[in-house]
Parts: sequence; structure tokens; C-alpha cells
Amino acid sequence: MRALTASWLMLRGAGHLASGWWTIRTRFPKLSQAERELRVQQWAARFLQIWRIELDVRGQPPQDGPVLLVANHISWLDILVLHAAGYCRFVSKSDVKRWPVIGPLATGAGTLYIERESRRDALRVVHHMRDALLRGEVVAAFPEGTTTDGSTLLPFHANLIQAAIAAQAPALPVALEFIDPRTGAPSLAPIYIGDQTLIGSLWRTLTTPGVRAVVSYGTLQAPDGRDRRQWAAELRAAVGELRSTR
Repeated sequence: MRALTASWLMLRGAGHLASGWWTIRTRFPKLSQAERELRVQQWAARFLQIWRIELDVRGQPPQDGPVLLVANHISWLDILVLHAAGYCRFVSKSDVKRWPVIGPLATGAGTLYIERESRRDALRVVHHMRDALLRGEVVAAFPEGTTTDGSTLLPFHANLIQAAIAAQAPALPVALEFIDPRTGAPSLAPIYIGDQTLIGSLWRTLTTPGVRAVVSYGTLQAPDGRDRRQWAAELRAAVGELRSTR
């Protein structure tokens, strides 16, 4: 029965992806930026509902910018979860732009792409992030640079933090966790690390009886003259504290 349910949910998810792609192609050109952001948030929230993923938002998502969201990274679900909690522009690896269906959706949602192996491209993206922050936008980044199983935090790369320093914009630590709602224990179903495949992670998530996504927002931190490495370390510590309080 779980396999049948998961297959049905996969089909419904594919339909929702197609609906989002069609909306971006046909309706987004006629919408204001605020209307686009609302559509993205509503679409992401509906996706979580379709796939039976509970959303638990703790703290206050930013209503407007400039703000740099700094979050830990566990799963392909992280972007959907953060969008459902409150719209933001993500910094994502350039591979996503070339993915069928997903690429156009991410681009339509305002994603900024980065070639992670290129230091020159990282500098370009930092400039685009700075410009977005100067325009008063909410920008989100995963400074670990890769996913983990959620039990630990990798060191935060400081490059992307430079955008907030250059724009003199505050940063907001955000902790992501996936919980088994029956037991309160961490759920490993959505993790996507190492040599795991995306399909495998999707299937585990959809065959698991329940997953709760917890998004915990911390307190805004101003640059206050800190260099990017110091600030990255302090933001990492803040995310760690948010993760330890359930």
C-alpha cells in the first residue's frame, strides 16, 4: 500500500510541477513582483500539502528585506520548505538551471546560480546578491555548500556572507530540521547526501508515514564591522543553537 500511495503522490507532484511551469510561462509576465512572490509561496506550500509534509514555522520569517537568510542544508526539500514559510531568492548550483521542468521553475522563482568550483563565478554571484539586497530583497544561501544528514553542521563558507557586508544588510540565521511527527526524533527520509540518488530520496520521503519540516528563524544580526569569516562562524553557531531547541 505504501508503494501505491507513493506512486500516486509522485503523479500528483508531477502534475503540480507542470502547473507551476505553466504559470511561470503564461502568467508571470503579467504579474507584479509582489504577486509573483506570493504565487511562489502558495505553490510551494501546496506542494508540501500534496506530499503530506507538515510545515512547522518557529520564529518570524522576514516580511521584506534587505535580509540575507543563512540556513543549514539537508535535502532537496529545503528550498520548497523555505519558500513555503516565506518567499526568498535562493543561491543555487548552476546544474539546477539545466534540469528539465525544475530549471525553469527555479529561474522563474528568481534563483541566482553559481558555479561552485569557480572562484571568479562566486565573486559574480556575490555582486548579484549584494545588488538584490540593495534593492531590498530577501536572499537565501546555504553556506555549508553541500547537504548533510542534519545531525551536524559543516563549516560555513564565508564568501557568500560578503554580500551582506557589502550591502550593509542584516543576516538572519535559519535552522532546518526534518522530524518524525510520531516520535519527535529526526527523520532521515528526506536526506540527500553522498552517492544517494534524487529518486531514492524522493521515494523514501513519499513512503514514510509522516515527515514534519521545522523551520526555526533566529534573530537578525547586523554586520557591525565584522569580517566575513568571523560573521560566518557566528552565524553557524546561531544556526546550531536553533537546531538544538525543539
